[in-house]
Amino acid sequence: MSAEATNPGAPSRRRARPRLDLRRLGRAALLGPTARDRVPDAIGHVAEAHRAHHPDADLAILRRAYVLAESSHRGQFRKSGEPYITHPLAVTLILAELGAETTTLTASLLHDTVEDTDVTLDQVRSEFGEEVCYLVDGVTKLEKVDYGAAAEPETFRKMLVATGNDVRVMSIKLADRLHNMRTLGVMRPEKQARIAKVTRDVLIPLAERLGVQALKTELEDLVFAILHPEEYERTRALIAENADAGDALATVAESVRTVLREAGIQAEVLVRPRHFVSVHRVRLKRGDLSGTDFGRLLVLVGEDADCYAVLGELHTCFTPLISEFKDFIAAPKFNLYQSLHTAVAGSDGAVAEVLIRTHQMHRVAEAGVVALGNPYTVVDTADGTGSSGAADASAGADGERADPTRPGWLSRLLEWQEAAPDPDTFWTTLQADLAEDREITVFHADGGTLGLPAGASCVDAAYAQYGEAAHGCVGARVNGRLAALATRLGDGDTVQLLLATDAASGPSPDWLDHARTPAARIAITGWLAEHPEAAKPQAAAPRAPTSPGGGRRAAANAVAEAPGLPAATVRLAGCCTPVPPDVVTGFAVRGGAVTVHRDGCPGVSRMRAMGREPVEVRWGRAAECRVTLVAEAFGRPRLLADLTEAIATAGAAVVSATVEPPSEQRVRHTYTLQLQDAAGLPALMRAMRDVAGVYDVSRAQHPASA
Repeated sequence: MSAEATNPGAPSRRRARPRLDLRRLGRAALLGPTARDRVPDAIGHVAEAHRAHHPDADLAILRRAYVLAESSHRGQFRKSGEPYITHPLAVTLILAELGAETTTLTASLLHDTVEDTDVTLDQVRSEFGEEVCYLVDGVTKLEKVDYGAAAEPETFRKMLVATGNDVRVMSIKLADRLHNMRTLGVMRPEKQARIAKVTRDVLIPLAERLGVQALKTELEDLVFAILHPEEYERTRALIAENADAGDALATVAESVRTVLREAGIQAEVLVRPRHFVSVHRVRLKRGDLSGTDFGRLLVLVGEDADCYAVLGELHTCFTPLISEFKDFIAAPKFNLYQSLHTAVAGSDGAVAEVLIRTHQMHRVAEAGVVALGNPYTVVDTADGTGSSGAADASAGADGERADPTRPGWLSRLLEWQEAAPDPDTFWTTLQADLAEDREITVFHADGGTLGLPAGASCVDAAYAQYGEAAHGCVGARVNGRLAALATRLGDGDTVQLLLATDAASGPSPDWLDHARTPAARIAITGWLAEHPEAAKPQAAAPRAPTSPGGGRRAAANAVAEAPGLPAATVRLAGCCTPVPPDVVTGFAVRGGAVTVHRDGCPGVSRMRAMGREPVEVRWGRAAECRVTLVAEAFGRPRLLADLTEAIATAGAAVVSATVEPPSEQRVRHTYTLQLQDAAGLPALMRAMRDVAGVYDVSRAQHPASA
């Protein structure tokens, strides 16, 4: 378990339980229970730990589970030499100390029986009920996780499915892995390294996401010792050399107790030593460590409001380091964690990090979802009693289990794992998702919220909100401003996604460069696989044929009469984007091209001033044209949405758009549009002027480029 909080200044309120003696338990396990009406001595530690969290717990079912587990595992031994029953006992004790409820402990005692003995699921169901059977079956499906790298992707897929339906399955698996890691020394070094890598890459991040910090920190230290033995020994020696570092923190803790006592705030102030990996990380970040760097202060209070009262007193009586302040009570982390983080400096300049939380927050911080009990207990409104069962405890109308403790990331994981085309894709995306250690919340335009990993883009938001309908996303507005789909979102941003009405539209291969979530990447990859032509570079459009007569070239729907020039490419000037029936003038430019301007364009005067001779240009038969329009309006909510809706209703396609920053409550939108027929331009401009708040729409007029 993680290093326990100590309080040098006050006597312990409860005698600590002795360390589990596997050899003694092994002997007790071989002797079996001495009486049918009492809990066997071999699980006395489990019963004591369980009653500490659940004083009214009925231990009879634990006794029956132990008897079945001991008899079925009798004659089996672990590689370390102990009777095999010591393993489920140790796993169950880990969970009992975290506060797991009786059903979880019962399943933990039996978690290897179906896999390794003659006990069947039907037998477990008949003797212990549907709920215990469900948990044992879920853990049984995970047992091959340690055997062979080729089997890991599919095994972990099953693990996530089982976990998503009941987080207690993963709790048992994590405790199982922790005990196996504690006894890993009997295995070959290469197997130790392989198991440690899987633990590091998948199980530790899963423990973090389930909020089970007590398991996560010890797993981190065990993996650290195996995979980085030199760094581990250096860190161990550093901690040993600073064995008196706790004295510096104890001095600060006593000052904090005095301040809070004088303020009339009831609180426990504990010194919480850092574990090995935490010390290693702090050393890499800060270099040489002082005495107060080897631990943190933990302040425990009764109510949420007391947390902020403590914070106020600390920031008043000590010098706070504002850059270290974080409020995870108002904005809890994705794994249910809540706490106030701050750092204060005493009169001698020593800086101490402080965690402030309630006792309940502390339970959840240490044990995560394990501390929340049985999420499927149904309270009978008649007598207040509760019951649980996989079949009926929380099944909804569709028979699905509704887990109120299941974090949002786990729900998303279940959705995209079903869409993963193969185990290898699932494995890769799982590792990428678990590597993300921070989550942001963004808001829909209608006020709803989306939980996304830090660094997510508008592409991720589109698939999180619309699923496969996001294939037709053509743009987004972030915090009221038009933004590219590649735009990264920040915590608290408001995003409005614009979808095309054309059902044939689909994602670009470039979207994969901006997608961070597995759901987005799998959906995009799947669509591109079904539409291989979309992933290929578009072939260049065929060049328009040369008109009869000297040097006529047509581009768009303009034709230049240039008898003295070689075949010329005709292009419409971007500064004024002429359309029929504008009066136009052309000028020969570098490369033999002819640029066409409206007669009133400033570019015409500029070209004449440079001595360029005009080229006669006429409009051809083609009806399509491209035009740039500028809409000036008073700033208001939904202006961009209303303008783009008016443009779409008029039959024009948006090629590009820019929105200038507001100035004196006025905004300017510039759109480059593709029209099917130039004759529709006046109607389009009228439709845009009819949008509320728009006071002018005009053709673009700005200096031409050289």
